Amino acid sequence: MPEPKSAPLTAELYTYLLAHNPPLDPVQEALVDSTRALFPAEAIKQVAREQAPLLAFLVRLTGARTVVEVGTFTGLSALSMAQALPDGGRLITLDISEEWTAHARQAWAKAGVADRIDLRIAPALDSLRALPAEPHIDLAFIDANKDGYVDYWEEIVPRLRPGGLIVVDNVLFMGQVVDPSVTSGSGADVRVFNEHVAGDRRMESIMLAVADGLTLARRAG
Repeated sequence: MPEPKSAPLTAELYTYLLAHNPPLDPVQEALVDSTRALFPAEAIKQVAREQAPLLAFLVRLTGARTVVEVGTFTGLSALSMAQALPDGGRLITLDISEEWTAHARQAWAKAGVADRIDLRIAPALDSLRALPAEPHIDLAFIDANKDGYVDYWEEIVPRLRPGGLIVVDNVLFMGQVVDPSVTSGSGADVRVFNEHVAGDRRMESIMLAVADGLTLARRAG
């Protein structure tokens, strides 16, 4: 069996890692804190602190102008990506919760990026199917209900420009993807999704041990 080369991520090492990444700005920090205070049971849905600057970095790296996000929650990932968009860039983010996204709207307004974000409250699959069918998406981020991952992927890939990027969160799902006793629920759903991605010849993909696992996939051609 291959030996992992990564160091165990202790609290001290994680602090060191964050200290050597771009820091969250005051609005982002306030959003992290208020999410934990207002929604303690659901706060784990928020992207990890190191993922927010990574998403912004990927937007800038790809030069993305049209971004689609599946799963808004309280808006940290959308905020980070919207701040990185060039002038005229647009982010469409999809969710079903008015409560969580009302909190997101407040943060976007404070950061001055609300005019770049198009929040659509409806089942994400319906919203994706309502998008133009031709390739027009530069970057997509999927971080929502795991039983919908394959369907979201299949709606996004044909709409992704050649060279466009899909980023998918929670692809290790707390290690459940390799636990044979997990035969149902989100861990099993993510396992099925990962195999689907690995077999998709339209895309070039790589899985990384970032936070709870992150897959980056580029549209070939």
